[in-house]
Amino acid sequence: MRTALAVAFAACALTLALPQQPLTAQGPAAAASYTLTPIANGVQLKTRDGRVVLEYLTSKPDGVPLAGPNTACFHPINTPSGERVTALAPDDHPHHRGMYIAWHDSEFRQPITRTSPTSPLWGWNVTKADFWGWGVYAPREGRVIETRDVKLKAADGSSATIEIHNDWTVNKRKYAEETTLTTVSERNGVYVIDVVFRLVVLVDYQLNKQGFSGFNFQARKDGESYYTYPGGTVPFPDAHYSAPETNWPGAPWYGYVVKLSNGKTVGAAVLDHPSNPPTTWHGSRGLWMLNPNMAAVGPYTIKTDAPLTLRYRVVVHDGATPAALVNTLSDEWRAAKF
Repeated sequence: MRTALAVAFAACALTLALPQQPLTAQGPAAAASYTLTPIANGVQLKTRDGRVVLEYLTSKPDGVPLAGPNTACFHPINTPSGERVTALAPDDHPHHRGMYIAWHDSEFRQPITRTSPTSPLWGWNVTKADFWGWGVYAPREGRVIETRDVKLKAADGSSATIEIHNDWTVNKRKYAEETTLTTVSERNGVYVIDVVFRLVVLVDYQLNKQGFSGFNFQARKDGESYYTYPGGTVPFPDAHYSAPETNWPGAPWYGYVVKLSNGKTVGAAVLDHPSNPPTTWHGSRGLWMLNPNMAAVGPYTIKTDAPLTLRYRVVVHDGATPAALVNTLSDEWRAAKF
């Protein structure tokens, strides 16, 4: 699940090489293909019939009180009927931003080098970093996810794949490289968004045990809402950020549904993949988000020689959770081999 990305769009456009016309994977947009178009703060993906599915933001939109230095996120994400589901900088959690991946309690740990016989036998130079944007357990200032490249890797009338390259930096020094492939399609009246996130670190990166973090789908809260999962409506008590043990148990998927003030009902479900590390979910009816969190199970270190890959499928829908369809899409996703 990026989070103001401290990259001005004009500078970003030089590396993105985004054209003035919509693109398909082959060239100028054809009516029968998904298109990716530059916008003021990132790029916008449309279906072949011109509906906006989502935008990827590389810098902070004017007038948005987004806390912290990062944007790097998908927002808005819309339903097939055009209703927005995500939220950017909600008033109670202004550092949350659409759909993104980040951790708030983490540190880069570089082994010390012995320079004399009396030097310590072992230890680390530790650089703490909060890329989530909360700033409570680790510093957030100077911890920036910078977008190097966003492109339409493939597109036709039925789907599109966006490839994103981000640098994770601390005080302008690069510590990690992110590649995210996001494939979007419309199936059985819902949008299906498959996200494959890969993080290569230049210094060992320790994710400390924490109640929330990782992939996050921050949904709208302006209406009556509830959570769903394969067993129906979620019965579990709310989790608390200070106690990872209170998270909801691992499950193939969790969903969120909200009835908007305009009378429409919309929602999304996030589907886990068995190749991901063991996961619990930070669920709270006062957070309005879907957050599978591998770091709630225990500390996790991403080694320089072993990149982290996370895989999630997101189902965005009008109306209540289409549980039977979500179960089918979940079974398909969980069976997918990579």
